[in-house]
Amino acid sequence: MSTIFSAEFAGRNISVKTGYVAGQADGAVMVIYGDTVVMVTAVSLKKAREGVDFLPLTVDYQEMTYAAGKIPGGFFKREGRPNEREVLTSRVIDRSIRPLFPKGYSYETQLVATLLSVDNENDSDVAALLGASAALEISDIPFKGPIAGVRVGRLDGRFVCNPSTEEQERSDLNLFLVGRKVEPGTDGRPFDVNLVMLEGSAREIEEETVVSAIEFGLESMRPVMMLQDQIRAAIGRSKRPFSAVEIDESLVAAVTEKAAEKMKEAYRIARKLDRHAVLDSIREAVLKSMTSEDAGLRGPVAAALEALEKRIVRDMILGEGTRIDGRSHADIRAISAEVGVLPRTHGSGLFNRGETQSLAALTLGTSSDEQRLDYVAGEETRAFILHYNFPPYCVGEAKPLRSPGRREIGHGNLARRALMPVLPSQEEFPYTIRIVSEILSSNGSSSMATVCGGTLCLMDGGVPVKDVVAGIAMGLLKEGDQVVILSDILGDEDHSGDMDFKVCGTRKGITAMQMDIKIDGINRDILTKALAQAREGRLFIIGKIRETISEPRKEISIYAPRITTVKVRPEKVRSVIGTGGKNIRQIVSETGVTIDVEDDGTVTIASSDMEASARAIAMVRWLTEDAEVGKIYRGTVKKVVDFGAFVEILPGTEGLLHISQLAKERVNKVTDIVNEGDEVIVKVLEVDKQGKIRLSRKDALGAEV
Repeated sequence: MSTIFSAEFAGRNISVKTGYVAGQADGAVMVIYGDTVVMVTAVSLKKAREGVDFLPLTVDYQEMTYAAGKIPGGFFKREGRPNEREVLTSRVIDRSIRPLFPKGYSYETQLVATLLSVDNENDSDVAALLGASAALEISDIPFKGPIAGVRVGRLDGRFVCNPSTEEQERSDLNLFLVGRKVEPGTDGRPFDVNLVMLEGSAREIEEETVVSAIEFGLESMRPVMMLQDQIRAAIGRSKRPFSAVEIDESLVAAVTEKAAEKMKEAYRIARKLDRHAVLDSIREAVLKSMTSEDAGLRGPVAAALEALEKRIVRDMILGEGTRIDGRSHADIRAISAEVGVLPRTHGSGLFNRGETQSLAALTLGTSSDEQRLDYVAGEETRAFILHYNFPPYCVGEAKPLRSPGRREIGHGNLARRALMPVLPSQEEFPYTIRIVSEILSSNGSSSMATVCGGTLCLMDGGVPVKDVVAGIAMGLLKEGDQVVILSDILGDEDHSGDMDFKVCGTRKGITAMQMDIKIDGINRDILTKALAQAREGRLFIIGKIRETISEPRKEISIYAPRITTVKVRPEKVRSVIGTGGKNIRQIVSETGVTIDVEDDGTVTIASSDMEASARAIAMVRWLTEDAEVGKIYRGTVKKVVDFGAFVEILPGTEGLLHISQLAKERVNKVTDIVNEGDEVIVKVLEVDKQGKIRLSRKDALGAEV
């Protein structure tokens, strides 16, 4: 039997319908937010996967085109591989729920969120996140929820919860944050809402505003937290029994005795590959000696080794105050930056931070190069594209090269959002901009290296950015009341730590953020301190970039197309294009330029050859020119009538050459002087209020054009 549970969320009603769909899933709900409807199902197999030491979780968010009353394009007319928005939403849900499964849970688990109806007003991401939590809450799958998601914007200095699509476009802040209900609460409240995941962008917003926005968002989640409590109490199933396999204490002690001291020494080796080589040999030696008589011990011994390594790294930082590479908590790794490293690209930058290296290349194109994305909610056109590549060699591996995965798409999107607020408008700089970041070496913070490399290649390419943007990844280790925040974390510190918090921005403020937390959540004090420490690190990195290039180059690359914009009246667009595109093809054929024509009369001409651009501009002006009284034209007779001839003096522009204006002497018959197809030199005598043109041949006799 279906049941509907409802609450008011951000001033609108949101409902969760249960017992209605997907009855064979472990948990299934339909979330209704306005006319946006998302179905979420959760299934976890009853038998654990053998030989895995991770959570085999898959999250898929899919948007069905029928949700917006559309039929998919393409030959097959059905939904294909996930688009960027589906990938990013899947990642948001995955990152939010993954830390909340029990440690050691190795049962194949899948969540599928399907957008069934969309109204373009109520956020489907919010509905999908709520649905994921609710489906897990009512199932028998062990899960430390509930959680909820909310989008926070800011309009005219006022925070807005779950802004509409139109409000998001006007907002100078766009945060999607996920909170978890934690009992008991502080200050006499029954529960608190702690931050567990954050994804956001901003237009150079100061840190204090970001903290306030997050607090506002977490507080707004309370109604949907209580809604899920109500749902679970009414129909929730008992959680299936699960307890992580406990490693025998004597085995842990034996592993510690054999490996601890050697691993402690290994974790003082600064270079990643050298350190990992020593650690690999230690692990293999311990596994060989402890499993030679019982191969079944390999899994427990490997788990004990991993736990020991995490403990060693955490004890170094928390107990000794030292990091793997010898830095203090707030130190940034050695930085170097270069520009102009690729001679034929339109701009390039090589950014090094420790063992992480990004090579960023800039390409400038025209409006015809813009990226066109067809989403269920509508089409989107992007004049700024950023792609992030993470080849296997950057971490010393040999693997087949594949198309970009979810991680690459997510990191590229983060870097793109970080750089967007400093880019010039299309009116100021009418180019399509594409950046490709090749990660050549990685030891943590490669997405932040992409942001820094992106800034370098933009400035090297002469793009008039408003300021330098840099990014830094912050880490956290928390045990009891002891809290240590790390700046510019290594890969091993990320693996052993409790938080990965990426913060990007300029000297003025924050432009993008991304946070993942492995613990129950963080409070305002930790968040404030992390942002303040991130700002110090960001300003240091910006200073290093400015030592290499302090401002954008005055000119774009000689190999980049020069774009010239010509404005014509909208009614003249047809003249530029010509019948079946004839005129445009002629311009391109004769000059070699790239030309784009907009409906509003904006004509964009692009070419690296300035002479070719000048010729193309002249042709456009000729095609769109208005007849000028007193000016001499060379025209073509289009039609002969008894009282004169109609002469085309400009493309699509004809005037009447009256029989009385054909010659100085009397003319009895028009065809005695001109016939259809003849070229004739004429003078414009008059253009009346209706635009009708009166021409004269006799007044133009002897004139040259």
